[in-house]
Amino acid sequence: MQAVPQLSNIRQVSDGWIKKYVLAYTMPDGSTYEYESASRKSLEAYRAELEGNAAGRACAADAVCIVPQTATGELLLIREFRYPLNSWCIAFPAGLMEPGEDLATCVDRELREETGYALRADADAPALDPLPQAGYSSTGLTDETVHVVFAQVEKVADAQPEPAEFIEPFLLPIADVPRFLAENETPIGTRAQLMLEAFARRR
Repeated sequence: MQAVPQLSNIRQVSDGWIKKYVLAYTMPDGSTYEYESASRKSLEAYRAELEGNAAGRACAADAVCIVPQTATGELLLIREFRYPLNSWCIAFPAGLMEPGEDLATCVDRELREETGYALRADADAPALDPLPQAGYSSTGLTDETVHVVFAQVEKVADAQPEPAEFIEPFLLPIADVPRFLAENETPIGTRAQLMLEAFARRR
């Protein structure tokens, strides 16, 4: 497993009624990286989505969570160093949608960047199977509306994560999910935990 960044400083920034924190990390190569908590703009946009959804308008997703599966019956997950938690965490590939991006383009881009996998071109069924509506983040660390997408994937290249991202993709045979959940000692993200338990119940 890769060397991990070390939390070197925390400072609080006042922004009216919103408390905002900036966390500084020293990277393994000696460089520094700062993680900033949600800004007023993103929180206000999130509140607008909540109010709109309560009024009956479907919320628009601004992030995706991908549940990738290979042709040989394996789930593709990642181990990622999460800065707010200051630890490694197991999750499914995920990321923000860029302006003007459709769901398929975002999913394919995030997969390639984080894992080196891409949507299968030879799948009999559609490679994408999104849940009907986006849901809200349940981790307490982000404020995005997240669209969960099931995807048929294949390996195409090496992963290309951003320099400040510490991501290790790995494959988990679906048949081994119950044993993995019983024996794993690394923290699992809430959404990933729920998805893995669903796969475990299918066996």
